[in-house]
Amino acid sequence: MRVLLVEDETPLAAALQEGLKREGHTADVACDGAEGLWYAEENEYDVIVLDLMLPVVNGFQVCRRLRELDDWTPVLMLTARDGDRDMVEGLDAGADDYVTKPFSFEVLLARLRSLARRNVTERPTVMRVSDLEMDPASRRASRQGDELVLTTREFAVLEMLMRNKGAVVSKQQLLGAIWGFDFDGDPNILEVYIGRLRRKVDKPYDVDSIETVRGSGYRLRVEP
Repeated sequence: MRVLLVEDETPLAAALQEGLKREGHTADVACDGAEGLWYAEENEYDVIVLDLMLPVVNGFQVCRRLRELDDWTPVLMLTARDGDRDMVEGLDAGADDYVTKPFSFEVLLARLRSLARRNVTERPTVMRVSDLEMDPASRRASRQGDELVLTTREFAVLEMLMRNKGAVVSKQQLLGAIWGFDFDGDPNILEVYIGRLRRKVDKPYDVDSIETVRGSGYRLRVEP
């Protein structure tokens, strides 16, 4: 699950980001509404956690703007206020759920999983590229009918390549989508995962579908 956290309370944002990462999810953090809009417009997320009281652009405005842009990513609004008026205004702005601070991380995580499941129906149930198939909902992938045993991040890399079949996906796009934009580790880790995928997805079937486009990134070739 890829989450965008739009929260100006730095300690809370950091704690949520770390908690989500421990659960195997990717979380990007924006510290004001304008930055949150930029992240949401430039990237694809499974769910957005959006504080109402944000600097620059408030949460209500962010949510309305996303819906005006036909961005229907599920939004969980987060606020320290518990008034009915705020809840009604947030839902009217297009939010899908609402949590009041303080809250339990376990409850928040359960709400996020529920919202992310709702969004799965908007994506293809099963993706196919030549003889390669993937079902993101059940996290299963196969080639020529053989199930592929992939780690969580191997699956995520392959999923992004399949969603952009035939197009070049840059290293920056892959790192940002799967490891997060705040990733400060060795960028060569991506080459390691591409190598693993080739050994699992291509080599046993005598194909070369995962291409390196020098100086640009990677591409999943579409066979006739």
